[in-house]
Amino acid sequence: MVVNRLMKRLGGDERVDLLRAFREADLAPYFRKMESAVAPVVRVEGNDKIMLGSNNYLGIADHPKVVEGARNALDTFGSAVTGSRLLNGTLDLHIELEHEIAQWHGTDDALVFTTGYQTNLGTISAIVGPGDTIIVDSAAHASIRDGSALSGASVVKFKHNDMADLEAKLQQPVVDDGAVLVIVDGLYSMEGDLAPLDAVSELCIRYHAALMVDEAHSVGIYGPELTGAAELFGITNDVDVTMASLSKSPSSTGGFVTGSSDLIDTLRVKARAFLFSTSGVPAAVGAALASVRLIRSDEGKDRARRVLDNAEILRGGLQSAGLDVAGRSATPHGDTAAPIVSLHIGDDLVAMSLWKNLYDRGIFTSAALHPAVPKSGAILRLCVMATHTERQLSTATEQIIEAVAGLPE
Repeated sequence: MVVNRLMKRLGGDERVDLLRAFREADLAPYFRKMESAVAPVVRVEGNDKIMLGSNNYLGIADHPKVVEGARNALDTFGSAVTGSRLLNGTLDLHIELEHEIAQWHGTDDALVFTTGYQTNLGTISAIVGPGDTIIVDSAAHASIRDGSALSGASVVKFKHNDMADLEAKLQQPVVDDGAVLVIVDGLYSMEGDLAPLDAVSELCIRYHAALMVDEAHSVGIYGPELTGAAELFGITNDVDVTMASLSKSPSSTGGFVTGSSDLIDTLRVKARAFLFSTSGVPAAVGAALASVRLIRSDEGKDRARRVLDNAEILRGGLQSAGLDVAGRSATPHGDTAAPIVSLHIGDDLVAMSLWKNLYDRGIFTSAALHPAVPKSGAILRLCVMATHTERQLSTATEQIIEAVAGLPE
């Protein structure tokens, strides 16, 4: 039977075999069981670990105001709304949240999706289609690549942060009157490097291309109002579509798009990932609203400053020991750090071994292996929070240096 052939084939993937082998040897860095709130120290499978593997950059996942926002929404609306935003899934909390986001970003309107992945999937596939061209950075997030493929547009990749290659791609002829959309991340989640958005924007203007910026990892951290990398580079008004996640710095779940009323109303009626997905649980929407308001406060600005200070501490300590860590990013205001500090390892198996060594030493990191990164480009992805103490970062730095020193030559 066809079904039997399909089921038989499922277990034969090389990555499935590797996962099972690493899991059997207790080396797998994935699917570890968290047993406490995401904080600088987390209980993982019965032991406390210094957490350097979380996107909780501002350290507000357990903030009393955010927890209160989730609890109040849960008390008012229950566990779920069980319907799409189109039907019974739009709460007054959604309207408040979207209004708050639009005010924060200075745009006509905003739209909240259930997940960040769905935000990119739904947005890209709704605004471009067959006959159009998408030009995307080769390091763009999987949700961008999948949304681009779903759109039916021609998809062209340019080399990561390579402006000469981007211009070469923009110079290619466009079929008939097709539109061109350039998509980049504001802050790339693996290497922790910013896109050179001033140069990207200039090229888009010169070649009459629209620009979409994914601020998932940069929102809440950069710019005077903490809206992200576009604001840091001073090109906010040149961005046609701004996407961001509610699951990193805002410490909830979901995603949003902000922009013109034409853009948002188009998404309301054409974004299938929005129309045909059940609304996010009320607790997540309540937490997101509380977190956005917190980010916009003086406390939010202080936390944004502290997370970058902590990144400098970790990165500087590792670099001074001769470890190969990613560099800082150039901006119009000088070089800047990122809350993501990538430690270059190279070999997947060595990275897995190092991950387990650090895990046993009480340090939780994230291992990024192929295909999340290029072949022979394995890294340990180290993420700091605003709430890490200098002692915690010093301890983690010492343990990482010792563990790397023990690797085979």
